[in-house]
Amino acid sequence: MEDGEKRKILIVDDDSFLLDMYALKFSQNNFSVLTADSGARALEKLKAGFQPDIILLDIIMPEMDGFEMLEKINTEKLSENSIKIILSNKGQQADIDRGTQLGAAGYIVKANSTPTEVIDQVIGILAKKVVGR
Repeated sequence: MEDGEKRKILIVDDDSFLLDMYALKFSQNNFSVLTADSGARALEKLKAGFQPDIILLDIIMPEMDGFEMLEKINTEKLSENSIKIILSNKGQQADIDRGTQLGAAGYIVKANSTPTEVIDQVIGILAKKVVGR
C-alpha cells in the first residue's frame, strides 16, 4: 500500500448515531469509509466487489448478527484479504473466542473505548497484520 493512500474501511453497525460518528472519525484519520447499517447490506457491498482493507463490525444487529455475517463472509469467500475487527458491547470471553474462531483479528469492546481509542486500536491491528504478511 502506497504512503498516503487511504485505507478502505467498511463499518457495519445498526446504530446510525455510532455509524455516523465512526465514519466521521475514521475519515478524519485518512480512511476511505463505507458504512452499512446491517449485515445483509454489508454483504451486498462485498458481493458487489468492494474490497475494504478493514471490516469493523458490530455483533448485535437485527436480522443477521455480526457472527452470522462473518460466517457468510468466510463461506462465500468474500473480501478474503480484509482484516475483520469486531466492535461490540458484548465483551464476554465466549464472544471474543467465537469472533477469533471466525477470523476476527481484533475485538474491541465499545463501552471500554473512546472513539479515538477505537481508531488507535484499529490502526494498531492493521499495522501488525501488514507487518505479519
